[in-house]
Amino acid sequence: MPETSASEVTVVGQGARIEGTLVSAGSLRIDGQVKGKVTAEGDVGLSAQSRVEADITAQNVTVGGQLRGNIVAKGKAELVRGGRVEGNITARTLVIAEGALFSGQSIMGEAAQQAKPASASPPKAEQASEPAAEPARA
Repeated sequence: MPETSASEVTVVGQGARIEGTLVSAGSLRIDGQVKGKVTAEGDVGLSAQSRVEADITAQNVTVGGQLRGNIVAKGKAELVRGGRVEGNITARTLVIAEGALFSGQSIMGEAAQQAKPASASPPKAEQASEPAAEPARA
């Protein structure tokens, strides 16, 4: 049964709007709107009509719509024609097609493997910077 769930594709339809954390044991296709956080054990695909404001973590990520957020892909991150990403991309392989827009920083190859634990660090660093800011105010 786990093999079946890994091959399943969850679809967020064109008229759907989801806010919060979206988790899929398989792959995920987003045709609608998502705001929050997206995590999938399989692949995540954003269709041309999708509008997403979220950080996405998945095996492979394909963006054909609009994404404002960061991508962490264990394999490939791909921006197809018409796709737009405003955020950082961490992936083993990054493909940006002609006609796609990318505004952010990318980490690829072996550096992407090493950056994954570091991507969890910025929230801790932000927390650490808050106490440092308090003494500066005092």
